[in-house]
Amino acid sequence: MERDMPAGIPGKIILNFTIPIFIGNMFQQIYNMADTIIVGKFVGNAALAAVGSCGTLMFLILGFLMGLTAGFTVVTAQHYGAGNMKAMRQSVASAAILSAAVSLLMTVGSMSMMRHILHWMNTPADMYDQAYSYIMVICGGIAAQVLYNLLASVLRALGDSKRPLYFLILAALLNIALDLVFIIVFHMGAAGAAYATVISQGISGLLCLWYIAKKVPELHLHREDWSMNWNLAKWQMKIGVPMAFQYSITAIGTIVVQSALNVLGSVAVAGFSVANKIEQIFNQAYVALGTTMATYCAQNMGAGKADRIRTGFRSGTWIGVIYAVVTGVIVFFAGKYMTVLFVSENVAAITNYVDIYLKCVGVSFIPLVFVNVYRNGIQGMGYGLLPMTAGIAELIGRSSAALIASYVGSYAGICMASPVAWVLAGGLLLLMYRWIMKSRNLL
Repeated sequence: MERDMPAGIPGKIILNFTIPIFIGNMFQQIYNMADTIIVGKFVGNAALAAVGSCGTLMFLILGFLMGLTAGFTVVTAQHYGAGNMKAMRQSVASAAILSAAVSLLMTVGSMSMMRHILHWMNTPADMYDQAYSYIMVICGGIAAQVLYNLLASVLRALGDSKRPLYFLILAALLNIALDLVFIIVFHMGAAGAAYATVISQGISGLLCLWYIAKKVPELHLHREDWSMNWNLAKWQMKIGVPMAFQYSITAIGTIVVQSALNVLGSVAVAGFSVANKIEQIFNQAYVALGTTMATYCAQNMGAGKADRIRTGFRSGTWIGVIYAVVTGVIVFFAGKYMTVLFVSENVAAITNYVDIYLKCVGVSFIPLVFVNVYRNGIQGMGYGLLPMTAGIAELIGRSSAALIASYVGSYAGICMASPVAWVLAGGLLLLMYRWIMKSRNLL
């Protein structure tokens, strides 16, 4: 079921497209939440901290690939918006070839460097082995992660945000079942959680492939579509690589934060990890809204309806701000009570760490709206490099705040690293948006 985004009321289109992506993102969070909850309850706090600390590495590696595939399919959305089905199919084939090549390189590179990376991150000795076994399985399953993200991005580029959601729900439920079997029955520890994640993600990708083959004739590729068009590939790389580096820049900042946090010990790491999981539950709406804005702007640019983009940015911003105020209040006052879902040891101490973190981010959600709406929207318009400079500002803000806080031994200061980054990046993106719209005489 494809959606023609260059037609209809922008606010309604954006909201209706965002909701299934948001629900899908929530179920994707169930992957890591199930890992965290089951590991924390049945293996122990050291394993919990190990899985949590690997979240930053997963974001670095898988985020890079997610940004790359999203960037490739911006081109797909533009061709679809323009009604050029042949060029749209060629862009999908090119994206598949490029994604496969990059996945292979990332798998080999990440697995060969992982011990050095964990040592560089100051990973505590009591959780090192669990962290290493967990992240190596994740890296070995990069291809499974890319399969789902690429095909889901292709479907969204055509305006279908519901089918990827359905397949992700099934995969999330499977992930929980496999977690229980691998960890409780087979006693595989943190590695068992990783195997459950990779298998489940791979199945969701295969389901996307099955649906496309059966139900989306527009995406049935012909032999000539697989002929490599280097000009098209260059265009996709021009958009995809900056988007991938945008994710990586953000991830590098979180790794710096994780390294700064690790010196405070495994209890602080466990508290930070639990709080981050709780935060991510609420933050998925911003991610979904950003995904929607990329598709919305790309289709409207392809259709030559740039005037609708300004209205779309305004609608997306208001949707995000309203959500930010409501959820900010919930996180600030009640978020800490979710701690008991994740831990069974040192509950009081970890809850205190969780509460500090959530209070810091709960008052800072509005800048995060601007980061996601304007960064992804500008990328959907075809600007790849400009949003990446905002990512550099985000990296500088996050890293500086974390390193200074670590130097003085301030856990609260480390928790403020992300809010500082959001303010810097959001402000810069607003200036970029005004410059772009002014240059197009749309303000």
